[in-house]
Amino acid sequence: MVRPLDLNTLVRLSRRRQRAGVPPPPPLRLDLPEGMTEPLGRDAVAVPAALGPRLMSRLPRVGCVYEDGPRWWWIVPADSDVAMEWPSPAAYSAGAVVRDGGRRAPVLINRPEGDVPYTPPIPLYLALCRATGTTPGWSRV
Repeated sequence: MVRPLDLNTLVRLSRRRQRAGVPPPPPLRLDLPEGMTEPLGRDAVAVPAALGPRLMSRLPRVGCVYEDGPRWWWIVPADSDVAMEWPSPAAYSAGAVVRDGGRRAPVLINRPEGDVPYTPPIPLYLALCRATGTTPGWSRV
């Protein structure tokens, strides 16, 4: 039987790693392509790569999308998590920061026409809810 790691064990392992001189990988921010503007700030939503093509085909507009192997990262306007619970297995990243830098750096796989990098968050949220079989948060009243 595998015993789950508790918080004390995780902290102890992190401190051992620091003492061994292995610095944690620095956070990485998803860079926008040359000429893109971000009038509404920038956050990102990461989804498993297996869901990426299905989501892309269901969206009326697709902004900048990055891929790092196991995940696709969708650029959305800042604060697109306000009043929305992004369904699992999605991960919301304020500032479009990729914190687990142990994986390869995300590469741009979709660049929209024009100079705005955003995928509209509500259609992305609804497509993700549909793909994962999750009821949107505002429908759970």
